[in-house]
Amino acid sequence: MKYEDGQWYMQGVSRSHPDRLKNPEELIAYVDRVGFLPLFGNEIDGFSVEDRVCPSDWWTEDPECDPWEWRGIAARSGRVAYGKFFGKKAGFVSLEWLPYLINWRRDGYDFDSRYEEGLAKRREQLIMQLFAQQEALPSNEIRSLAGFGKGGERNFSGIVTDLQMQTYLTIRDFRRRKNKRGQEYGMAVTIYTTPESLFGAELVTSAYHEEPEESRQRILEHLQKAFPDASPGEITEVLG
Repeated sequence: MKYEDGQWYMQGVSRSHPDRLKNPEELIAYVDRVGFLPLFGNEIDGFSVEDRVCPSDWWTEDPECDPWEWRGIAARSGRVAYGKFFGKKAGFVSLEWLPYLINWRRDGYDFDSRYEEGLAKRREQLIMQLFAQQEALPSNEIRSLAGFGKGGERNFSGIVTDLQMQTYLTIRDFRRRKNKRGQEYGMAVTIYTTPESLFGAELVTSAYHEEPEESRQRILEHLQKAFPDASPGEITEVLG
């Protein structure tokens, strides 16, 4: 997004551009090809969904062409991972590269061992313990069950973002709430899960054989090849 004259403008490509992503299937295929793809524009030209779609397609609520709707389609497909993986901002990771991201970000710890070593926050533990009983939970229920809200724990959004950056949580879907009549209303609620529940423990742990720093270097080298005009510092900045 670009800020001009007091307003934000979406960037992107023309409808006739040969590299334009036209639908969610093309998005998933592109993520599979490049491995990593932030949702919105950043320091690296071309390294985002925003850079590869038509600006006027955003927020049309048409799942065939609206990249905002593609997030849920891609997430619930189980064919790519979606979450706040890029400097606390949202984006996609292919299943080929997800294990290396997990190995790097977890740094050798599953969540329980991280907490036992005093490396995880108590508020993170309040959230993660819920997923021992439930495979997936909507954000509003997590907030309530973990004791966040008025008079309770603070910074729910920040803690959930940190857990995604550490790859202990990922987004499974977006769903609107329903009233007693079964009618949907309001904005869609984010459904969270663990990568283990969504993709299986075998895939999640498949890069555990190498040192976390090896995985980090592997990712940096891959992105340097995919985006040769980007500097190592820019790649590091986007990844966070």
